[in-house]
Amino acid sequence: MLRTEFPDAGEQSSDELLAAYGSVLAETVASVGADAVVASTELDRDAVDAVADGDIGTLSLEDATAVLATDPDRPDADALQAEAQDILLMGMTTAVMDVEALASGLDSQLEPKEIQQKIEGRYPMSLEEYALLHSYIESQKR
Repeated sequence: MLRTEFPDAGEQSSDELLAAYGSVLAETVASVGADAVVASTELDRDAVDAVADGDIGTLSLEDATAVLATDPDRPDADALQAEAQDILLMGMTTAVMDVEALASGLDSQLEPKEIQQKIEGRYPMSLEEYALLHSYIESQKR
């Protein structure tokens, strides 16, 4: 998600990276307060409570950035989502890979067109999918 918070993303499995995202999101809810997160996002109380407990498997990237944006020390949700997408795109550039190579490396868990649409923000991406892409891309950098 945020560049400086996950510098070892390529050394972690996607599950480990997803757990790290969960920790950051849970810390955000704890510091801002669940009521403030509910009031500032489109998430209901049950979803915010799940995030606070680290249960983020079904959370979308958009919802995750909305939660992070409730922290007054962070940019707004749109800027955070753009940065998250940029991390993937720049990572692909550095690793010299296209969406076909990425899909192949993921053993076709996602199709190339689907990956492209998700990375570009034209199709929703779950945080689990983001962790899968982020982990793999970072592991392939030279």
